[in-house]
Amino acid sequence: MRKETPTTEATYEWLVSGLQATWEALGRTLEGRADESFDARTPCPGWSVRDILSHLIGIERVIQGEPWPTPIEPRPDYVHNDLGALNEAMVQQRRHLSGRVVLDEFTTVTARSLERLRGLDLEEWEREGWSPEGPRPHYRFQESRLLDSWIHLQDVRDALLEPGDDHGAGEDVVVNRLEAALPFVWGKRVGPPEGSTLRLHLTGRLARSVTLTVLEGRAVPREHAAGSADLEITTPVALFWRRGAGRIGADSFLAASATDVRGSKDLAQRFAEGLSVLP
Repeated sequence: MRKETPTTEATYEWLVSGLQATWEALGRTLEGRADESFDARTPCPGWSVRDILSHLIGIERVIQGEPWPTPIEPRPDYVHNDLGALNEAMVQQRRHLSGRVVLDEFTTVTARSLERLRGLDLEEWEREGWSPEGPRPHYRFQESRLLDSWIHLQDVRDALLEPGDDHGAGEDVVVNRLEAALPFVWGKRVGPPEGSTLRLHLTGRLARSVTLTVLEGRAVPREHAAGSADLEITTPVALFWRRGAGRIGADSFLAASATDVRGSKDLAQRFAEGLSVLP
C-alpha cells in the first residue's frame, strides 16, 4: 500500500493557527483604544505599545521580501547588537504615526503573512534559511515568530494593566523552549559542582517537574534522583516564562510570594540570573 505524504495543513497548521490566534488577540486588545494607550511603556526597554506593533510589522515585512531598513545609529542604550539596531530602525520609522494607523498596518501585514504561510508546501516549510538564531528550517523560524509574538502580546497586556488568561500554542512554544534550555542554564550558566541536582516544579496549565544533575560536567535529566536536591524551586508557569524572557528581574522572581525556594541561596540566585535566555 502506498504511504501517503502528510499534508502541509496536517503538519504545520497548528503553527499557522497559533500565529493567527496570537495576532488576532493583539488586534482585539488594541481595537478602539485612545492614542494614549499606544504610548504606554512596556516591559521591553525603550519600547511603547506602538513600538511593539512596529517591531512585529517590520519583521513580517522583511519575511515577505522587503529590504531591512538602515540600522539606527547612534544606538540607544537599550540596543545591544546589530539585530537590535535593525529592529530599532523599524520602530523609529513609525513613531510619528498614530496608534490607529500602526494597528491597521499590523492587521494588513499579518493577514498577508498568514496567507503566505497557508500557501507553503512541505518542502518550503522544511527548507533551511536565515533566522535570528542562525540557519534554521522555516518551520523553526515560524515557531520563533510565534514565541516572539505571544510574548509581545503579554507585554502589551501588561503595559495596559490588563493581563490576559489565554494560553494556546504560543505559551506551549515559550515554555517548551525554556525547558529545553534548562540543561544549559544549570550546567553552564550556574556551573554547580559535580553531582549537584536541580528540581524545578512548574504549576499551572503547563505544569511539569524537571530534575537535572551535573554528571561529567553536563546537566542531564534524571527521572529519579536519590536524596534531596541542592536547589528546589516551585513557581507558576507565568513567572517562569517572564523570567526566562527577561520581563522580570532575578530578585523579583525569587522573592515572589508564589515562588518557593529550598536549598542553596547562592545557587538559587545564580539560577535566576542565568534563566533569562529568550530574546
